[in-house]
Amino acid sequence: MLASPLAWALLAMLAWGVWAVVANVATRSLSPEFAMVVSYATGALLAAGYIGVQPISITLDREGLFFAVLAGVFAGAGTIAFYAGLKHGRTGIVTTVSALYFVVAAIIGVVFLEEPMTLRHAAGVGFAVLAVALLSG
Repeated sequence: MLASPLAWALLAMLAWGVWAVVANVATRSLSPEFAMVVSYATGALLAAGYIGVQPISITLDREGLFFAVLAGVFAGAGTIAFYAGLKHGRTGIVTTVSALYFVVAAIIGVVFLEEPMTLRHAAGVGFAVLAVALLSG
């Protein structure tokens, strides 16, 4: 398995990039709502299979379960918005603008989780926002 967080992040980037395009193609012949359900059901099965082959034990903790469910609520809401965006707009615009989710996560991390925000981090976020604005225009 991959040991580096950067390797996992690059794999996630590639997978999500391909997912966005394939999801758009799926919505050409399926309703975005149905395509979303099929996509996420398949993803859930894949995740369950991944858990099945890992040498880990599953811990059930109320707080962890609460936040996992809450994460699912926000992931589902974002997915509905993403697929609806694909239905009504261009793939390049929907994917680049929605890719700014990391800015929201960074702000929440700084405000609520007391994660550091240096001038360099702020500049990186600013340049990323500028890049997305240029790409989506």
